[in-house]
Amino acid sequence: MVAMSGGVDSSVAASLLCEQGHDVTGVTLKLWDGPSDTGCCSVADVDDAQRVASQLKIPFHVANMSEAFNTHVVEPYVEAHAQGQTPNPCIECNRHLKFGSLLEMMDRLGFDALATGHHARIRRDGATPELVRGVDNKKDQSYVLSMLNAQQLSVLHLPVGEMTKDEVRQHALQRGLRTSMKPDSQDVCFIQSGPGRRGFLEDRSQITPGHVVDRETGDVVGEVDALELITLGQRQGLGVDAEGIKRVAVKVDMKKKQIMVSTPEKSQINELSISPDSITWVHGVPLGEGVQFITQLRAHSEPVTCRLVSNRLIFDAPINPVAPGQTAAFYDAAQPDVVVGSAMVAV
Repeated sequence: MVAMSGGVDSSVAASLLCEQGHDVTGVTLKLWDGPSDTGCCSVADVDDAQRVASQLKIPFHVANMSEAFNTHVVEPYVEAHAQGQTPNPCIECNRHLKFGSLLEMMDRLGFDALATGHHARIRRDGATPELVRGVDNKKDQSYVLSMLNAQQLSVLHLPVGEMTKDEVRQHALQRGLRTSMKPDSQDVCFIQSGPGRRGFLEDRSQITPGHVVDRETGDVVGEVDALELITLGQRQGLGVDAEGIKRVAVKVDMKKKQIMVSTPEKSQINELSISPDSITWVHGVPLGEGVQFITQLRAHSEPVTCRLVSNRLIFDAPINPVAPGQTAAFYDAAQPDVVVGSAMVAV
């Protein structure tokens, strides 16, 4: 079973598997029932996936998982913003739908394996499979797969992980696949580019105005009209201090209806709390207390070294603020391309 999003990566994944002689069936998930002009949920994306499947002469099906998508992704996304957090809906979609419900369907229908178009690799030369960064570092998606466990990896194939994006497009061009030059998805699939995140949240919850407060002096130095749209580390829209330096958001307090701000230098942190319930280990075995590893705190941020001590990430050097709700992906210090686990940043 190949999960086909209607993009070039999953199209090429299906093509490669066909060329390798596998018995391939394409499946597209119908996730979002509302309007969409970005991401991988539009009617055009389903049409593109179906046409590529027709070009490859493989069976194709659409699986309606919109109810589960709303329950596990959309509703938590809205609720997290209402609490002043910044969630990552793509990771939650992977956790619950693409590698939750879809794997269950794969097993129920008698398929041997699931393939996707993610840019990451699975190394199978040891006793258990390992999740490894993709060859194309600029397109690496191991971060958004960091919640997977060894059992899930054992039936998962990532055919384009060994290719650069240019090689993927070249393969699609050579085979005449209709998605060969289709742009990559950039935004949250259920948010339209016009209304944006604000419009989406305003339709589903109350938007809260608040004060901007200098953390060091306690002075009110500005106002914002939507606390829910502020992310820790943000500088845009928060004004400048007396020296003309942009202020940085360091805390969102929904109860007090205020944002604490500081200077870039003073805003840096040495540790982060993580939710103990959210911690996952690829092989089910946690790293020892205080063992050094590498963590990546955003999809394409620079990895940093740290240690896990009592559900807190202690960093070897100060880092910029990270918003609650974001995911920390853990990598092996000795093998920095190998994922060992993940956790969600807590308040």
